[in-house]
Amino acid sequence: MPGNPVAARLFLTGDLMCARGIDQILPHPGDPRLYEAYVKDAGDYVRLAERRNGAIARPVDFAYVWGMALEALRQRRPDVRLVNLETAVTRNGWPLPKGINYRMNPANLPVLEVAGIDCCVLANNHVLDWGEAGLAETLASLDGHGLRHVGAGLDRNAALTPAIVPLADDGRLLVFAYATGDCGVPPDWAASAQRPGVARLDDLSPRSVQRIAQHIRTFKQPGDRVLVSLHWGGNWGFAVAPEQQRFAHGLIDEAGVDLVHGHSSHHIKGLEVYRQRLILYGCGDLLNDYEGIDGHAAYRSHLGLLYFADLASDGRLLALEMLPTCQRQLSIHRAKGADRQWLQDTLQRESAQFACTVRPTSESSFALVWPGSHG
Repeated sequence: MPGNPVAARLFLTGDLMCARGIDQILPHPGDPRLYEAYVKDAGDYVRLAERRNGAIARPVDFAYVWGMALEALRQRRPDVRLVNLETAVTRNGWPLPKGINYRMNPANLPVLEVAGIDCCVLANNHVLDWGEAGLAETLASLDGHGLRHVGAGLDRNAALTPAIVPLADDGRLLVFAYATGDCGVPPDWAASAQRPGVARLDDLSPRSVQRIAQHIRTFKQPGDRVLVSLHWGGNWGFAVAPEQQRFAHGLIDEAGVDLVHGHSSHHIKGLEVYRQRLILYGCGDLLNDYEGIDGHAAYRSHLGLLYFADLASDGRLLALEMLPTCQRQLSIHRAKGADRQWLQDTLQRESAQFACTVRPTSESSFALVWPGSHG
């Protein structure tokens, strides 16, 4: 927040799916073979997108897929850039029999570096698509590029250990990440003392809140801000489950969490500010290769938001700016006209239940207004 030296600005997004078609247009496309029921070559997803919106010159450079997001990042200079990386990063492994298996060639990891990504959330339902060997190479590849990651590991301790991002005010952002069963993470993906896997929550019960609270206390120091990233719920549907709201409130009340970063839905969902802490129930998709696929049109999954949250030194939300986006030709563009209006209307409708409103800004973005804010 300009003029406020105690603020930390966070860049948050929904799911980043840089596999299949996205991987194929980057400088180092991986093996295009797929093991899906209907599509056997990842290049088909590129061709479907081209049929919908025009030719894509290949290979593209690493900046291409980010489109307008790079200029938005340059202008806003966030202290932390966090994405849910919803793909394995591997040439190895064998596709688990789950129908859809995402992977990206490790040689294409500069696609994250060009956007200055600080931390990748891995607690999701695709990081183990290529088995434990694929996960091991994913972790090694991210480490090799100096990219922090959280939510998956070679054992339970590694999966649960937070990513720690230093902040300009000498504080730290602690990032914890978990996934739930209802987003498609099976029980046997849970990391254990001897088994690689993800940080999986069995449920959203008060007991789970207490376990997380106890875990956070072992890491938290004075001046730290705490973010919990959650891959939860189904792909479609605007409703926020009551147990999700109770769980998010519990994390803030009992665990001292300052921001709840929810994702899994392929479309945006409502926002809440509870005790001056931000809860994003569903951030939608930042980037995917669904462009030429029909279905679920009412949810407009090609439309999304870039979230820029300013947090005070004590974790309170000071401001939230959201930039409307539209995926086209496997790149992120600014949403305009009717698309922008749909995003505004949807945000307004879905956030009203939490007493939040949305107002347009002079930057063609949206600002969140909540009880007690100065919007």
